[in-house]
Amino acid sequence: MQRRVMTLCSCRWLLFFGGLLCGVWADGLVNEEVKRTVDLGSHLAKISAEILLANHGNSAAQSFILALEPELAPHLAYVGASVKGEEEEDEALELKETTIKGQSGKFFQAQLPSALAAGAKLRVKVETVFSHVLTPFPTHITQAERQLVVFQGNHYLYSAYPTRSQTTRVRLASKTVESYTKLGNPSKNDEVIEYGPFKDVPAFSQDTMKIHYENNNPFLTISSITRTIEVSHWGNIAVEETIDLRHTGAYLKGPFSRYDYQRQSDSGISSIKSFKTILPASAQDVYYRDEIGNISTSHLQVLEDSVEVEVRPRFPLFGGWKTHYIIGYNLPSYEYLYTLGDQYALKMRLVDHVYDDQVIDQLTVKLILPEGARNVHLETPYPIERSSDQLHYTYLDTFGRPVLVATKKNLVEQHIQDMVVHYTFNKILMLQEPLLVVGAFYILFFTVIVYVRLDFSITKDPAAEVRMKVASITEQVLTLVNKRLGLYRHMDEVVNRYKQSRDTGALNGGRKHLEAEHRTLTNDITGLQARLKSEGSDLAEKVAEIQKLDGQVKELVLQFCQESERLVTGKMKKDAYVTSEKLLTGKRQELISRIDGLLDAL
Repeated sequence: MQRRVMTLCSCRWLLFFGGLLCGVWADGLVNEEVKRTVDLGSHLAKISAEILLANHGNSAAQSFILALEPELAPHLAYVGASVKGEEEEDEALELKETTIKGQSGKFFQAQLPSALAAGAKLRVKVETVFSHVLTPFPTHITQAERQLVVFQGNHYLYSAYPTRSQTTRVRLASKTVESYTKLGNPSKNDEVIEYGPFKDVPAFSQDTMKIHYENNNPFLTISSITRTIEVSHWGNIAVEETIDLRHTGAYLKGPFSRYDYQRQSDSGISSIKSFKTILPASAQDVYYRDEIGNISTSHLQVLEDSVEVEVRPRFPLFGGWKTHYIIGYNLPSYEYLYTLGDQYALKMRLVDHVYDDQVIDQLTVKLILPEGARNVHLETPYPIERSSDQLHYTYLDTFGRPVLVATKKNLVEQHIQDMVVHYTFNKILMLQEPLLVVGAFYILFFTVIVYVRLDFSITKDPAAEVRMKVASITEQVLTLVNKRLGLYRHMDEVVNRYKQSRDTGALNGGRKHLEAEHRTLTNDITGLQARLKSEGSDLAEKVAEIQKLDGQVKELVLQFCQESERLVTGKMKKDAYVTSEKLLTGKRQELISRIDGLLDAL
């Protein structure tokens, strides 16, 4: 029996070492030691690994393979690898996507700075960032509930090479953990779960790691951002970003209570009140607005190395809620634009820091160059998609400014890197706009001189001048009469408020205002009537008739005011007041109709 157990154990070890040798024979590389860290403290999954890579083959290795699980590969936002350089600084490695026959997932070939000799070892650091891998569970929560999420990954390092020893440390956003897988009897201490060490793990090993825990960090996602950069050789670069934001956490279930939200500090704990956007230190004339207009709740702080904008939407963002806003600023071009003769180079960030742990689902960059720029070449730190170039027309443009359009999906903070745009521009073209302005003013002044000095009329027509004067005076009369009728409507509102509030002071104030304004307008109309009479127009008589009828309307308005006052003080019964009101209203409408008829005749 003991011999049989020993035989079974020997077979298992032979199978493992056989698989190990197959992995070694593939290219001679083995993961001697792996220390993984899975950071789940935000809405991103940041997985880093420190790998001691050993070459057990017979020849030097020029590169090695990085592998990603098929479940996580579609969510990959960033991957990077580095090794220790000669000066003990991390040296980034160039990654190139590749494939491995018979294996699923995503694979990258990392080129080593120098060949790894047979029997040698090298410590490699690998960093990956995944977006939209934390799933809210439950998917809908009330305003008072906390947010729980589920992460599903791999206990092991998914690698093309066998691993001799491996540990995994998981950092969570809180101490509250509903459940987690127990492979290898892991230890939990506050927000940290430690798995391993796992020994002798074959290549491409997978074992599902599932953690259900509390995470109230902002699940904020930029659905789309359009970044427009307009370059001017007159010393300015204008940047404007149009941003669509969405809270991608657990959806809000039930109504939203603004009272509870402001009174209780833990109400809507997973919602987003505000966030900080970091702009370049030289940013000026910053504006932040949406469809309604400027959002005054934002704050701007100028620091030594940056400008911080506290972006506070008009309403807090809960799960499933979204907002749209525009932020823009100006930059001095001498800090970003370099020139040598007719050769120019623009070095700017492809995307800015919108908020901490940002996720951008769709980025569109529109780079507007000066009119006349040619031989344009764009260099980016990572692959992007170029769309067809466009033309942009603005002030004093003739044949349009070239516009470079670039797009990219699934970006995170690691993508905040500089791009370089090279182009050729003939400096003589900078005179184009000043010459256009000078030419336009020259034509304008010349036209005015010709128009003033030449008389294009055949004969003078005094009657036409009189008609124009009369028409101008009549227009003024119409304006003043309508304004005076508006006084009566305002007085009606004063009386109605008085009947509700019984405020005699307000009634007397309204009456005094009516008298004063009416006197001023009547005097102005009388003056215009005199001018019409001096011009020999028969319209002066119609204006006099309007004045007479208006006096009767004013008396009716004051009488209505007095009777309302009698009603409020109890000196008049309601039935009598209603009858009198109906009579006065009818007379008033009749007089106003006659005034309107006279106004139409004017």
